[in-house]
Amino acid sequence: MTLSTRPFGRTGLTTTAIGFGAWAIGGSWGEVSEDDARATLHAALDSGVTFIDTADVYGDGRSERLIRAVLAERPGPRPFVATKAGRRLSPHVADGYTLANLEAFVDRSRENLGMDTLDLVQLHCPPTAVYYQPQTFSALDTLMAKGKIARYGVSVSTVEEGLKAIEFPGVVSVQIIHNIFRQRPADLFYPQALRRGVAVIVRVPLASGMLTGKMTADSHFAADDHRTFNREGAAFDRGETFSGVPYDVALQAVEELRPLVPQGATMAQMALRWILMEQAVSVVIPGARNADQAQANAAADALASLPDATMRAARDIYARLVAPHVHQLW
Repeated sequence: MTLSTRPFGRTGLTTTAIGFGAWAIGGSWGEVSEDDARATLHAALDSGVTFIDTADVYGDGRSERLIRAVLAERPGPRPFVATKAGRRLSPHVADGYTLANLEAFVDRSRENLGMDTLDLVQLHCPPTAVYYQPQTFSALDTLMAKGKIARYGVSVSTVEEGLKAIEFPGVVSVQIIHNIFRQRPADLFYPQALRRGVAVIVRVPLASGMLTGKMTADSHFAADDHRTFNREGAAFDRGETFSGVPYDVALQAVEELRPLVPQGATMAQMALRWILMEQAVSVVIPGARNADQAQANAAADALASLPDATMRAARDIYARLVAPHVHQLW
């Protein structure tokens, strides 16, 4: 299968518009066996996906090691693999974002992934103060000069952090949450990213599965699933879980979205196409826990552009139901 591609900012690279987010196969989404994890990643790559996003803390390196194992089984061109660093710090404080610490994290990821030079390393939702530390970005420049990373970017929690990050000339990409329940990035951040040629990686595109339309008031999540333990931000930023939207409010919004789903498509596919309507988006990285989900995500690439009426309706649902809970926070 051939998927559509987009420029990855000013890097000269192109990637498929739909990538693969490898958090779920690493951990914090309930049990995913190694066989299922491998089959899921193989299915995404068989579907034509050329961009994989992971992090050193997903399963404490499990996600990276699974990617290495799967790629070793596949001939032909290797997909672009982005990873992240910084969340291994304990405590996770801005002062820890030093050359020594980042180099240690990068070396571990190089080993986990089996790569001499990492394609892209992203600071992993660091404390806001990091964006005011030029020495941290100088450290990343040093790691580039050493040949350990090819390029670097940031994964941010807020629009404001994204705007600050792209003031550093070495930042080639910003990863940010954007979906029908998190619409603020398109208003404030995307115009600046386009102007500076910064690639945009969209994470949490399905609002932790809420925008699949499959969840109900009675849905149950495993104890080790962040949708159980992080709803109030106990482990990391609350906005990473259901995009920070209260569960009952999200369910109400989903019911209003149902009539907008194009015939023959799923709500998840519509939600992915909705994100790709934005020119500034380079790649969207839905996760998957099994091969069927990975294939269905990739199939969203074939959906036609959404009509203006659908886009207006989605904006209205957000403005009425969702924005009061999230808009001012992220």
